Amino acid sequence: MSASLLLVAHGSRDPRFADTARRVRHAVARRLPGTDVRLSFLDLDEPLVADELAEMRGRVVVVPLLLAPGYHSDIDLPEIVASTRAPGDVVITSVIGTTSLSAALADRLEQAGLADSDGLLVTAVGSTNPAAALVVRRRAVELSTRLHRPVDVVFATRLGTGETALRTAIRRLRGAGAGRIALSPYFLSAGLLTERVETALDRLAPGALVAGPLGAHPDVIEAIADRYTTAVAGSPLGGLTADHSR
Repeated sequence: MSASLLLVAHGSRDPRFADTARRVRHAVARRLPGTDVRLSFLDLDEPLVADELAEMRGRVVVVPLLLAPGYHSDIDLPEIVASTRAPGDVVITSVIGTTSLSAALADRLEQAGLADSDGLLVTAVGSTNPAAALVVRRRAVELSTRLHRPVDVVFATRLGTGETALRTAIRRLRGAGAGRIALSPYFLSAGLLTERVETALDRLAPGALVAGPLGAHPDVIEAIADRYTTAVAGSPLGGLTADHSR
């Protein structure tokens, strides 16, 4: 019997996040016909991971809809799974952000009307985990290489007093020749954090271009499907085991 797939999103007080996560689930279900695809949240939205896992039977592949590794993927989620299900019938894959999604970021920018003279500002949530910041900066470099223009990074939770970090990033992009700032949200969904950056950017760089979040981009869906099929193909006959590789 094939394993079920449980998508795990962070959760948000902003209803747009849950709506986006549900669109992702629907797209994954279309990509994997015949697979029981479910959605759960770590916090703030329902169903919670533990509640959904308790209702699922048989083998389960858990795919975190997270764009960088951190506390939730390394500690929080494994502890929830271990306290809810018996060992050996669940595998937790790496977060989807370990796949390069720079092509998806580029698509969103081009859909928004990217111009040749634009400088790129990648924004992400921010984390105390150095590996998370490294992932974001790697995506920014990939995006710069793909689109052949300057790029900088600003973390939505670390704009600095008086938005110092954002001001500095804009100044660097201007110094590198950018005529307009183009914001590239490394987020699954629009929400309060993306709006925080957009609002500050409107003050500091009027007329800036703002791309949409990743959402249910085909590359996101493919990254999820690849994790699921790889986990199922590599699972032992007796059941799935945890995979915490990053």
